[in-house]
Amino acid sequence: MDNTMEDKLLGPKKECLMDLKGRVWIESKKLWSVATPAIITRLTSFGILLGMSSALETLCGQAFGAQHYHMMGIYLQRSWLVLFSGATILLPVFIFTSPILRLIGQEEELSAVAGNISIWFIPIMYYFVFTFTMQMYLQAQRKNMIIGWLSCASFVVHLTLSWLFVYKLTLGTLGAMIISTWSMVIGELIYVFGGWCPETWRGFSKHAFDDIWPVVKLSVSSGVMLCLELWYNAVLVLLAGYMKNATIAISAFSICLNITAWEFMIPLGFLSGACVRVANELGSGNAEAAKFAIKVNLSTSLSLGVLFSVLFLVFRHVLSYAFTSSTEVARAVSSLSILLSLSVLLNSVQPVLSGVAIGAGWQSVVAYVNLGCYYIVGIPIGVLLGYVAKLDVKGIWIGMMCGVALQTLVLLWITWKTDWDAQVEKASQRLNRWFLAPSHENDENTCHA
Repeated sequence: MDNTMEDKLLGPKKECLMDLKGRVWIESKKLWSVATPAIITRLTSFGILLGMSSALETLCGQAFGAQHYHMMGIYLQRSWLVLFSGATILLPVFIFTSPILRLIGQEEELSAVAGNISIWFIPIMYYFVFTFTMQMYLQAQRKNMIIGWLSCASFVVHLTLSWLFVYKLTLGTLGAMIISTWSMVIGELIYVFGGWCPETWRGFSKHAFDDIWPVVKLSVSSGVMLCLELWYNAVLVLLAGYMKNATIAISAFSICLNITAWEFMIPLGFLSGACVRVANELGSGNAEAAKFAIKVNLSTSLSLGVLFSVLFLVFRHVLSYAFTSSTEVARAVSSLSILLSLSVLLNSVQPVLSGVAIGAGWQSVVAYVNLGCYYIVGIPIGVLLGYVAKLDVKGIWIGMMCGVALQTLVLLWITWKTDWDAQVEKASQRLNRWFLAPSHENDENTCHA
């Protein structure tokens, strides 16, 4: 067969392949434009408030897709009200951390130090109320670079002040805890109030107090969804603390969790990317684009997960020395390297699926999935393998991975079986139910910043 005849036969296939490559490239650019700043900003997290603020990702993302721009500022103000109230409700936990830890059997020295640190977390908690919500508000309207730049600047300020307070002024832990990097919030407020979001921010409005209860319900379900996930690791570390030779066990396990936590910032960035892209496309009524965004996001995150998984296996003997000088702890970390690698691989898929759930507004469903997979399956298996089968930390970690693997499979099944055209209709109903005409924001009840 000559080349001319072959080109004629393969022409449609080549065109289709080129079209697919082009679509993947465009979707990848949209994904990374959201994920990159989000990866930077996820260097810190605060479970409950992060979870509750993710409701804003659903609302603002879908509102932006539907071009209900003026509603985004109202959703932001409603979220401030809900999260500020939630943070205030949480105050007793921080004030009474020491007696709570003593009650569950932790050592006196550990309880005292943790109680002192928790007091200094209170102003940081209120910092998160504003920074999380404004990040998600800006992220939903694709103002991603400003988040990245502000995060980088805040990170530099934080490192500089940490060095000054901890080393130069020798204030130790106290010096580190009083630095809550409010520069990030100040920068975000200046950007929002200064006229750089004219379509979505039209000043403070009395309508922020309307329809609060639906926002509370969505925020609480979002908070439960993410907290059940974030607390999962903390519970497993707590279980490791009751083992014999607990110092080595907790040290090795904590180092591994620290490594996965840093690497986890990348999948969490893809969580934000999936959330924004799915919410935007559902809001605009484009079910096919939402499905395509999910495929690109999953494949990209999984590819990076494979890369990091291999790297952690290759460098398993030296990883721990970034955290400890103890040879015994380093050996313990090295023995956990296969589990570390598998965890990284699983963690490259699960956050993307959680982001899809947030973008679609499935938080309450995923909360039940997390409860069942993590606390009814994962933790009991970890206890059995760790204490009964005498596998110690390895057993606890295997149980953790069983919970994550089951959750990932369930979320994959839900995503696969979802009728995305029906999700478009649900998004439209949600937006229309809470919609206020733009003219309402120009009356005497609006106070412009």
